[in-house]
Amino acid sequence: MSGRTLMIGLIGFSLIFGAVLWYYQTRGWYEPVENLTSIVIDGQNVDVTDYQGIDAATSPLKLRGCFTMEPAVAPVAERPDPLIAPGWFDCFDAETIATDIASGAALPLLAEFNTPYGFDRIVAYYPDGHAFQWRQINACGKAEFAGDPLPDGCPEAPAREKD
Repeated sequence: MSGRTLMIGLIGFSLIFGAVLWYYQTRGWYEPVENLTSIVIDGQNVDVTDYQGIDAATSPLKLRGCFTMEPAVAPVAERPDPLIAPGWFDCFDAETIATDIASGAALPLLAEFNTPYGFDRIVAYYPDGHAFQWRQINACGKAEFAGDPLPDGCPEAPAREKD
């Protein structure tokens, strides 16, 4: 086999592998969430319209949603940190949402605590009715996943299956 053939094969394999890796990191695991008409905020169903969302079974952190809703009463989320969405999901701009929360233009609501264990669902609500949701790891999850003692107020973690 000549060196040229080997290099062409290696470069071709690298390009194909890179394209497949890019697809699975940015698009492959996400599923669109459409036609959602309500979400749960602090145990109450809240009607939503114009819902656009993505989620994945592979990680609770992949949830992102953009929608319109009526005002809801819920505890204010401590240290909300909107996670960046894939570039193709353009209704969710994490940097703008974080800036708006810091300036008081958006109110971060704790929609669900520790569901699933170690993760909180946060809804950022704007006075005009637009809202965004995501999940982020909480103090209970950080401690549990690091193997550290749980902070005060954290319920015991459910038993996990061992590999």
